[in-house]
Amino acid sequence: MKKNKPVCQERLRIIRDVLELIQGKWRIPIIISHTYGKKRFGEIHKDIPDISPKMLSQELKALEMYLMVERKIIDQYPVHVEYTLTDLGKSLHTMLDEMMQWGVGFRKKNISPKSR
Repeated sequence: MKKNKPVCQERLRIIRDVLELIQGKWRIPIIISHTYGKKRFGEIHKDIPDISPKMLSQELKALEMYLMVERKIIDQYPVHVEYTLTDLGKSLHTMLDEMMQWGVGFRKKNISPKSR
């Protein structure tokens, strides 16, 4: 039984790392917003209208720190900034698709028409 304990602890550490990355209600929507390519700040804000500009800025900085998005300054007049998913950020798509499929089943079982 003790052989499994280190494996379990390592798995828990890894899952905690993932949860740290995707914590809160805004990071996943921001990542999903980038599904179709690079976006400017205003375009992301239009995709997620409930987020305040200040919170969007904070979350983009956090995702940049975690190497999930890349910020690129476009040197033209007027200067603007584009955000794109990195390869690491794109690698979340499989997990997000799985979460979506799981969520559809969850909603069918737990959110019945009677409770609406």
